[in-house]
Amino acid sequence: MRLRQAQAGFFDRERILAATTTAERKVLSRFGAFVRQGARSSIRTRKAPAPPGQPPSSHTGLLKRNIFFAFDRAHGGVVIGPVTLNQKEGMAPRLLEHGGTIVRRRSGRTVTNRYAPRPFMRPAFTRELASLPPLWRDSIR
Repeated sequence: MRLRQAQAGFFDRERILAATTTAERKVLSRFGAFVRQGARSSIRTRKAPAPPGQPPSSHTGLLKRNIFFAFDRAHGGVVIGPVTLNQKEGMAPRLLEHGGTIVRRRSGRTVTNRYAPRPFMRPAFTRELASLPPLWRDSIR
């Protein structure tokens, strides 16, 4: 008996790889959906700004509506977060999550704005991380 014949008798490699890839996509997509929902539910709609350290307030609801997730086939992972719409730099989501300073020119003057962090993605990710191992259990069939 040759090695190839022996291997063929044990398992179908292509079938297992296909099942693993399908299971990985399903599990990570579900995880991405859970994190997205957790981030969305942490953002409150109110007129006043949120206190520093708390999830941000969404005055118009745009931030809440523009949090998405996608499975990344190339890297075998999931990308979760807010999308920038029509901005050149797309600094708003990063400033909300981590805080920071922005320097702009307004009416010929330099204006510096400082933003305190109002994290919403990292806490949602951390909360849902405990649910990831049970999602993997019995996922490959």
